[in-house]
Amino acid sequence: MSAKRPDAIDRLVAHNIRIQRITKGMSQTELATRLGVTFQQVQKYEKGVNRVGGGRLVHIAEALGVSLAALFEGIVEERRLRRPPPLHLLADAQALRLAEAFARIKDKALRRMVAQMVDMIAPPGR
Repeated sequence: MSAKRPDAIDRLVAHNIRIQRITKGMSQTELATRLGVTFQQVQKYEKGVNRVGGGRLVHIAEALGVSLAALFEGIVEERRLRRPPPLHLLADAQALRLAEAFARIKDKALRRMVAQMVDMIAPPGR
């Protein structure tokens, strides 16, 4: 592994930053302003293009109002399962949209049918 090249943990941290920012309803521009960087730099952090240093991680956690541990959530599961944890999906705008819409369905039978439909059209799991 190159010292400058992001690895799987760096990419997971990147996704966690994005997830936390989205759940707080914060734009990339707002987070960038709080950190004193450009929104393009926040984009690079969230895409895992640029590694995030330890000091910057502390500032990001503070800006998002989360614990530093929240930015490392899922690392143990990813290493054990050899795939991203389900929370990782929230970094994808369409998956987040689907989850939010699903949460608005109050009828349990209808929720079950929607879940079955998605299971039917999705390829088999690993």
